[in-house]
Amino acid sequence: MSGMKPNIYFNKRVAVVGAGLTLFRRRIWETPQEMSWEAARKALDEAGLELKDIDCVVIGSAPDAFDGIHMKGEYLSHGAGGIRKMVSRVFVGGATGVMTPIAGWYHVASGLCSKVLVVAEEKMSPGRPHPQAVFKYIWDPITEKPLNPNLIWIFAMEMHRYMKAYNIKKEDIALVSVKNKNNAIDNPYAQIPAKITVEDVLKSEVLVWPVQLLDISPVSDGAAAMVLVGEDQARQLTDTPVWIEGVGWTLDSTGWPGRDLAYPRYLEHAARMAYKMAGIERPYKEIDVVEPYDPFDYKELHHLEGLMIAKRGEAPKLLKEGVFDRNGDIPSSPSGGLLGVGNPIAAAGLMKTISIYWQLKGTAGKMQVKKPVHTGVAQAWGDLMQASTVIVMRN
Repeated sequence: MSGMKPNIYFNKRVAVVGAGLTLFRRRIWETPQEMSWEAARKALDEAGLELKDIDCVVIGSAPDAFDGIHMKGEYLSHGAGGIRKMVSRVFVGGATGVMTPIAGWYHVASGLCSKVLVVAEEKMSPGRPHPQAVFKYIWDPITEKPLNPNLIWIFAMEMHRYMKAYNIKKEDIALVSVKNKNNAIDNPYAQIPAKITVEDVLKSEVLVWPVQLLDISPVSDGAAAMVLVGEDQARQLTDTPVWIEGVGWTLDSTGWPGRDLAYPRYLEHAARMAYKMAGIERPYKEIDVVEPYDPFDYKELHHLEGLMIAKRGEAPKLLKEGVFDRNGDIPSSPSGGLLGVGNPIAAAGLMKTISIYWQLKGTAGKMQVKKPVHTGVAQAWGDLMQASTVIVMRN
């Protein structure tokens, strides 16, 4: 109505005060509801809260077909704690994991809720004969479906274009898998931690060239959860809140064939939105630790460039110099990333957000980076070089 003042303002500070993860594994016995509650219970315990204290629940989960359940948001609401509470579900493909805490941030920052439980879950194992089969319905029926593509097929083209555009060697990309799987050895939730070499990656099975078996994250089941509260509640619950200072997202067109695959334009737009909110002008100088989305090893490098932490085509060089090691100048994927911890799609992105939370709180255990950290970024990506979500956090 004309002349009325809006009653919702996005001016409340929002803090993370608790987080929880399940194991990331293939063919977990627990149901999606049980996994969701296991993660949620851990997050509530850390926050010192009970389910009755929570006002709203935000659920993140990717295609319903993974769990074989229609209307998965409704199905998960009971296990996620959404009993007689307002519940919402977000779904933006692989970008869901970071969009889930972003949606939770909006619930608190707007004043709609004072305490929000954010839960992300994925159970990919039931996909038959392989979870790739779930994606066969996403292609344009006229221009793409006749080619009978799958996701590895598509991203092999992107990886090849990235290598060609910047003269990047396959062995330089393989270093990401070596680094992340080694980092995952210190992560108690990790599915496939390992000490591997570049030679191991280069000798692994070719899936679709240049993508090989050790270039790619595994099929996984798992859940993750966080508790978000406003500033007044945060001060009562903890002496070490971690603040969400910036959020950003973007959704580009679905027309991937006409796009330059060498650079993730979709991510740069999302990053600029989050950085502007957080007051970051020089990300390569101001970000202390980063968790970029790494379902493939080349994507970590791709995304470090889209986050403007490295210049275009220069992330492999910085990786070789040790900049992105856990004891480097800008540690990247200290958790072990999707390559080492696992990739239950929605839960994977929230796992990366939780990793930044742990780093900033100083509770990452053996995963803790060596240098003091005050600003961290987590990022996820979904669909066909199309969607990305970014969250900036500070202690």
